[in-house]
Amino acid sequence: MSRQLGRKRAQDGASLDLRLRPQDRTGGPPHGRSKGGQYRHDDDAPQRSGKRGGRGRRGGGKRRSGVGRLVYWGVVLALWAVIAAGGALAWSGFHLPPIQSLKIPKRPPSVLILGADGATLATRGDMGGAAVPLAELPRYVPEAFIAVEDRRFYSHRGIDPWGILRAGIADVFHRDAAQGGSTITQQLAKNLFLTHERTLARKLEEALLALWLEHNFSKAQILQLYLNRVYFGSGAYGIEAAARRYFGKSARQLTLAEAALLAGLVRSPSRLSPSHNPEAAERRARLVIADMAEQKLIGANAANFALAHPAPATKPAAAGSVNYVADWVMDAVNDIIGRFDTDIVVETTIDPVLQSAAEHALDAVLARDGQRFGVGEGAFVAMTPDGVVRALVGGRNYADSQFNRAIAAKRQPGSAFKPFVYLTALEHGLTPDSVREDAPIAVNGWRPEDYERKYLGPVTLTKALAQSLNTVAVRLTLEFRPAAVIRTAYRLGITSPLKPNASIALGTSEVSPLELVGAYAPFANGGFAVSPHAIESIRAADGKILYARPEDMLGRIIDARYVAMMNAMLHQTLVSGTARRAGLSGWQAAGKTGTSQDFRDAWFVGYTSHLVAGVWLGNDDDSPTRHAIGGGLPVEIWSRFMRVAYQGVAPTPLPGLSAGGWMAWPPPRSLPAASNALADARSSQPRAGNHGGLDLWLLDRLFGRR
Repeated sequence: MSRQLGRKRAQDGASLDLRLRPQDRTGGPPHGRSKGGQYRHDDDAPQRSGKRGGRGRRGGGKRRSGVGRLVYWGVVLALWAVIAAGGALAWSGFHLPPIQSLKIPKRPPSVLILGADGATLATRGDMGGAAVPLAELPRYVPEAFIAVEDRRFYSHRGIDPWGILRAGIADVFHRDAAQGGSTITQQLAKNLFLTHERTLARKLEEALLALWLEHNFSKAQILQLYLNRVYFGSGAYGIEAAARRYFGKSARQLTLAEAALLAGLVRSPSRLSPSHNPEAAERRARLVIADMAEQKLIGANAANFALAHPAPATKPAAAGSVNYVADWVMDAVNDIIGRFDTDIVVETTIDPVLQSAAEHALDAVLARDGQRFGVGEGAFVAMTPDGVVRALVGGRNYADSQFNRAIAAKRQPGSAFKPFVYLTALEHGLTPDSVREDAPIAVNGWRPEDYERKYLGPVTLTKALAQSLNTVAVRLTLEFRPAAVIRTAYRLGITSPLKPNASIALGTSEVSPLELVGAYAPFANGGFAVSPHAIESIRAADGKILYARPEDMLGRIIDARYVAMMNAMLHQTLVSGTARRAGLSGWQAAGKTGTSQDFRDAWFVGYTSHLVAGVWLGNDDDSPTRHAIGGGLPVEIWSRFMRVAYQGVAPTPLPGLSAGGWMAWPPPRSLPAASNALADARSSQPRAGNHGGLDLWLLDRLFGRR
C-alpha cells in the first residue's frame, strides 16, 4: 500500500522529490538536461534570488541541522567508544587464562630473622613479612590506605570511574596529594597476576581481573590481601615487613603517624623512602593524615596529635653487615629444616649492638689505615665462650661484595695457629716454664726465621709463645709430631684440611675466621667443646616450633690444668708480647696474633671469660699487604670492639687464673672418649664451612644420631 501511495504522490507532483538535483552534485549542475529541462525545485527560486529572506531561512536551517549533527555524531562516537571498549575487553579477556581457572596465587614464604633482643635483623624470601589478619591491625591502619589510595573502596566494584577522572584532573594540576586512578582492587590484581609494564593492554587486563576479584572476594578479604602483598620499598613486601623494616615493631603495634607514613610510601616506595628521603616521606604522611581527617576517618584530636608527633623511621642495627649474618642463617635454615612452604621466624643469637660495634670498628680502622697498609678487606667474628655467635662481619661492604669472608674465606692463620702446638706440648708433659732453644733450624732445606730475624737462645714456653718465636714452635712440632698438633687442632674445632708437615706450626694450612675463633673458645670456657652457632629456634608464623637448638653435649676436650696453663701463657701475649696494644682495662684477657708469609694475612684472636673475638685482614686476591701485621690493625679493631662490648659488664677472671698466674691443678685426668671422637670426626671429614646451626654430622658421629 505504501508503494501505491508513493506512486500516486509522484503522479500528483505534490510528493517529496527524492531525485538528485543539479545543485546537489559536486561541481554544479550537469551539462545535459532531462526531459523536463533544467533540474529545478520550488525551493530553488529564493536561493537564486539572493534575497535576505531566503538566506535567513536557510541560515536557520543550518543552525538546526548543526545542533542535530552534533547530537548525532556524539551518539555515534559514544556507540563506537562502547563497541571499542567492549572489543578491547574481549581481546584482553581472550588473552587471559580462563576466569574459572584463576585463583589467588599462594604467597611465597618469607623468613623473618630476629636478633637476640627480638628486634628484626633482616628478612629473606620473595615476600618480606608474615601475613597479618585484618582484624589484628589497628583500625586506622587499613583506613590510612583507603584514604590515600582509594577513598571509594567500599562503594565501587573494582573500577572507580570517578577516581580515574579525579586522577586525570589532579595530573593536570600536579597535585601531590591527589589519588591515583587505580583502585586498591586493581593494584592487588596487578600485584597478584600481572607485570608492572605500563601498556593499555595491561591496564585492560588489570580492570578485568579487578572485576573478577570483586566478584569472588569480600572487601575485607581484598583489603587484607592488598596490605599483605603491597611493596613498601627497601625489600619490604607486606605491612608486617614494612613495620619491622622501618619501625622495628609488628604492624599490630603501629601508631597512627606510622600507619600514615607507610600508606604514603605505596605511591612511590623509592622516592618516598624514609631511609633515603625522610623529609619527603614525612610530607607525604602529613597529607595522608589530612585526607583521613577530611574523610572523617579520624577525629581532629587524633590528627593533630599525629601531625605533632611524626614517625621517624628507625635504621636497622648494622643494616649493611647484618646481611652477611642473614645469608649465613639462610644456609643454616635450609640445612636444618629443609624446604619450607610457610612463613617462618628465625630467632638468632646476634646482638644488634655488638654487630654494629664490630662493623664500625672494622670500617673505621680500614677507612683510616687500610690504603696505607694495602689492606682491602676484613672479617670479624665474636662469640661467647660456649659458641654463641654475637656478631659476624663478612666484609667491609655487603653492597660491593656478598662474599662472606668470616665463613667462607680460607686463609693462612700464621702464628695464630701456635696455641694448638703449645697445647700439644703441654698435654705431652711440658709446662709453661719448660725451656726450649730459640736458634736457627733447618727442615729439609726449609729454614724458618723469627719476625725480627734474631734469636733469643733458651726461652721458656711462655716467653716463646708471647714473643711468637717461630723456631721454638717448629721444634715443638717436630718433637711431638705434626700429626699430634693436627689432632689437637681438630679436637678444638678446626674443620679445614690440615697438612701434616713441619710448617703447620706456623699456620701454613688455611682456615676460616669462624672456625679459628671457635677453636679458641675452649680456652675461655674452661676446656669444653663448642659448636659455633647463631640460630636458637625456628618457628612457623603461627607459633609452631620447627626447630629448637638442644643443649650441647660435646663435653670436656681439654683438662682444666692445661686450660689454666694455656690461659696464663696467652695472657702474657697481651702483657709483654706481640699484642700489648690489646690490653683491656680491668679484665683478664688472652690471645694470639698471626701474620702469614709475605704479609698476606694479619690476624688477632683474643678472649676473656665473657667473649671470644677474632679479626682477619688481607686482600681477596691473596696479594701481599704493605707489612700489615697481627699486632697492628687487627689488635686495634679488636680493642675498639671490646671496649663497647664490656661497657657495664663486671670483670671476671679467665678459667684457672689468679693474680699470680696459672693456678696449680690436680694431675690431669684422661679425657673422655668424646674428645677423641671429636678429633677423629673433624680430621676424617673436614667440612667446607660451618653453617651456624648444630654440627649435625658431628653429633651423629659422637652420639649415634641419625
